[in-house]
Amino acid sequence: MGRLNIRIDLDSGGRIGPGKIALLEHISAAGSISAGARELNMSYKRAWDLVEELNVLFSTPVVETRTGGKRGGGAQLTSVGQLVVSRFRALEIAAQATAKEHIDAIQAQLAAN
Repeated sequence: MGRLNIRIDLDSGGRIGPGKIALLEHISAAGSISAGARELNMSYKRAWDLVEELNVLFSTPVVETRTGGKRGGGAQLTSVGQLVVSRFRALEIAAQATAKEHIDAIQAQLAAN
């Protein structure tokens, strides 16, 4: 079955799509922006820029960072960040389920040709 990709264009002009959501998920799992970026083969600068973009977009940051020291640095999603990820993933599931019939019909037409 084909796959539907979702990108949300917000009224503020900001955008949220699968790339930013994947970055947030990897940051959450790895506990740092640099490790999350490495998992996605993304430069640290690009990841940092995307995190900053998201933090500015929302009134509350989606990622909080800790500076290094004895216990080391790191990053974690805030409750807002967790909500954004979970709502985006729920939206993807709902949209895919709704679109399945139409995607299947398009795929069948391609196979018939």
